[in-house]
Amino acid sequence: MTKPGLLVAVAAALLGAQSAHAHGIAGNRYFAGTITFDDPAVADEAILPGFSTLNHPAQGGNVSDTRFNWSFDRLLTPTVAVTFDGGWISRNWSTAQSSGLDTTNVGIKAEVFRNNQHEALISAGLAWGIGRSGAAGVDANGPNTIQPGVFFGKGFGDLPDQAAWLRPFAVTGAIVDEMPVGTTTGTALVPNLAPGMLQSIQVPKVETLHWGFSIQYSTYYLTSRFTGGAPKEEPLNQFVPLVEFAFDNPRVGAPVATMNPGLAYVAVTWQVAAEAIVPRNRDSGGATGFRMQLLFFIDDALPSIFGKPLLSDQPDRSLIAWH
Repeated sequence: MTKPGLLVAVAAALLGAQSAHAHGIAGNRYFAGTITFDDPAVADEAILPGFSTLNHPAQGGNVSDTRFNWSFDRLLTPTVAVTFDGGWISRNWSTAQSSGLDTTNVGIKAEVFRNNQHEALISAGLAWGIGRSGAAGVDANGPNTIQPGVFFGKGFGDLPDQAAWLRPFAVTGAIVDEMPVGTTTGTALVPNLAPGMLQSIQVPKVETLHWGFSIQYSTYYLTSRFTGGAPKEEPLNQFVPLVEFAFDNPRVGAPVATMNPGLAYVAVTWQVAAEAIVPRNRDSGGATGFRMQLLFFIDDALPSIFGKPLLSDQPDRSLIAWH
């Protein structure tokens, strides 16, 4: 699909979204909030905080990055949310150190398809990466970008008895195309010959396709709460082992790929997840890293503040009813 065609498709999906509820639940399935890419849920949610540490190649040589990130999603209607995210990075070379803000992104995301009986969920989004909102010292001082994306989840709890062992499994994924707007260069700081000193350079910023998928295993299906029919309550309070595969494919330059095995636990008002970061090629890193995330369902945690969407009094559609 061409760039204009992708943008038109995402915009049409956003405008055509139908009424539904919030978190990543479809029937018996809870889709765990993934860390390396966005999940299909459209919700009142907040990540406070996310954390990661990884050694990898960057401008000026190999670096060790420690990241703290945050996000906030607020429902405008039962199926459309406005999204905000950003972060802070500490970067260490062998001879110098720098830190500063990561790029801030603002966007809109909408649920465009739901089938509770067949555990299927699809959403679409469009984000703006605010140019020059990040620090040059952590290579986040790039141009404006637009980022259309599609996010999906499909559980296998609807399989027949002959394949009952597959029912706990689910797949989620995301495809986001990040495209620079206007100028295609950014400013970065790299070590110079004087130990501890940094110098400014101009670096190219190119279109990059970010995509990934996860394989998840829901322990809910191992309990008596799963009956094979419509659930009586939301499938919360469970462990979800998972592995995420994340890829960054720039139009010019080497791709980055990681495998991220981990574990999530979801309660009624929050989810916590932790993963190892296993680089799959030289440009992804030289050693195993680590990431974790604490996700809050703020409409459930603070219903007096976030109990209903900002722009709608529509009743929410059930996340678990089959009809």
